[in-house]
Amino acid sequence: MTMLGCTGNTEHKLAADTKPKNNIQELSKPVSSYNDTLIINTESAVFYNPDSMQLEKIRTVNKKNIAESMEHDCFYQMRNARMVLKKYWPQVNIIETAKARFLLFIKADKTKHCIDLNGKNDMCGIILFNRQKDPELVDMMNIDTALEFYFSNK
Repeated sequence: MTMLGCTGNTEHKLAADTKPKNNIQELSKPVSSYNDTLIINTESAVFYNPDSMQLEKIRTVNKKNIAESMEHDCFYQMRNARMVLKKYWPQVNIIETAKARFLLFIKADKTKHCIDLNGKNDMCGIILFNRQKDPELVDMMNIDTALEFYFSNK
């Protein structure tokens, strides 16, 4: 694990004063306990999960049945995605992380794209990378279609 911080090319959120005001409490994913950077320079599917401290905070701010449902969804959707990858896309590396805050993708032309997982409000997810295109966060419910579209259209 390399300790780096990514700058530039990260996603920006609206300033708090420009967000619409409403009475619905908006929960966001707690920040990572880590500041490590994971470097990805191969054709990959990166599976990210919360670290243990984030998971505890998620459990604390949500009702028990909601937190359990989110964990259940992540587990089964990611398990299904792993099975699909291993069966139909075995050339794609599966990378798992729960202890990196930043993902630094290095494309074939040496350009870099950094993703700060603190900016991703999903508890877990999958980011596809083929070294030609920018990395892409995909819908785990439609993993078959997402893999075909992303990796077949280089």
